[in-house]
Amino acid sequence: SWWLVAAPGATIMLVSLAFNLLGDGLRDVLDPRNE
Repeated sequence: SWWLVAAPGATIMLVSLAFNLLGDGLRDVLDPRNE
């Protein structure tokens, strides 16, 4: 039952990646001067 361990780990990785991309997008929108 390796997927019982892999499923939560993959979910956490996807959520953290989504927040990372969302944060980058918000920073670009709020602070366009920054390159």
